[in-house]
This record gives sequence, structure tokens and C-alpha cells, in this order.
Amino acid sequence: MSRPIELLPVHGIAEVRPGDDLAAMIAEAADLNVGDVLVVTQKVVSKAEDRLVDVDPEVGHKPLVERESVRVLRRRGDLVISETEHGFVCANAGIDLSNVEEGRAALLPVDSDRSARRIRDALRHRFGVDVAVVVSDTFGRPWRRGVTDVAIGCAGLRPVVDLRGTTDALGRELQVTEVAVVDEIAAAAELVMGKAEGVPVAIVRGVDPSWLGDGSVVDDVVRDPADDLFR
Repeated sequence: MSRPIELLPVHGIAEVRPGDDLAAMIAEAADLNVGDVLVVTQKVVSKAEDRLVDVDPEVGHKPLVERESVRVLRRRGDLVISETEHGFVCANAGIDLSNVEEGRAALLPVDSDRSARRIRDALRHRFGVDVAVVVSDTFGRPWRRGVTDVAIGCAGLRPVVDLRGTTDALGRELQVTEVAVVDEIAAAAELVMGKAEGVPVAIVRGVDPSWLGDGSVVDDVVRDPADDLFR
């Protein structure tokens, strides 16, 4: 039976700066329940972890893209589609110039799963609430216009729910269906965070409890290059 899901924006989080205790800021602003999934945008995680760098106005962010890429797949003008050390294939190595000071850029966290675990552990051990944490970022998609939020890090949540071997509504066995619930949750949370509303955190409440648990990593979602038909 399907479950009702609530999407709750977390208001009142001040501008995040390098070195800030992000978990404490979230705990102060959010009314968290056990079993919630907390979605935190990459931008504030990168700010708190001081993943901010200067951009040379003479050359722009191109050298940063080259530095943060392990492989360039395509170029078109200023747009570069590359693979990062994390295994993500995205525009400009995930480097973000929006919502940061002029002349600076935000890099992806070094290890977004670890970032998610830190927030989760702090909320559990210091503030007494057990929630899952997803670090989200905005990605484009091949063959479809527009952008959507996806997960680049998670803790306490199964990234992929494997439905292979179960049956559909007509009793047929599912052969290949694996659901990237971590990406679905990230995209759903973005609906109440927006791109320019200053809401970097949201709560997704009511997810299936069977999705929750330790040992989760977003790498489970990243397709192995050996299985990729387009690279």
C-alpha cells in the first residue's frame, strides 16, 4: 500500500560559512522526527567544509573544471561534460558559481557520503534524533531538457530499492526494476527548497521504513562504466 509523503522546507538557517557547525544549525531550525529523511543541498555542505575557491577573472572557471575532472567527455563552447573523481558525469565537474560571493566558486565535497554521515551522526549523538541524510545537487540529464536534483551523498538510507524478483500489479515477475529512491527523494525535496529561495534544507517525512538503514553510499547509484552503453 502506498504511503503519504510530506515535504517540509526548513526555514531560518542563516548564511553558512566555512567552519560552521551545519548539524547544529539544522537542529536549531528543524523539527525532526525519527525516520525522517533530511535533504541538504551540496552548496551549504561545500560552504561549511570550506570547499570555496577563488576564480581568476581573467580566465574564468575553466582551469578549475580541468582540475576537478578525471575525464572530459564532451565540450561545447564554455560547457564541459566531464567525470569527477566521485564518478559523477556532470556539467563543469559540478563547480557552482551561483549563490556564492562574486569571484568565488563552490567545489563538490571531497566525499559527500562522509559529509552525510557526519551530519547524521551529529544529529543522532548530540541532538538525540535518528534521521537519514541526503546531500543533493542539481544535474542535467542526457536527452531531456531542464535540470533536477539528485543525490550525491547519503547516510542511513538505501539508495536503490531492488524490485527484481517481485511481481507487478498483474502478477508478472519484475526482471530489471531497480528504483533509485535516493534520487527521487532529492528531487522531491527540491520542490519545496527551490533554486533562489534561500532554503537549503528540507525534510521528507513518511518514507517506507524498509528503505532506512546503515551502510548506504551513493556509489550504489553510479553506473559502472563497463555497463554504460554511451561512453
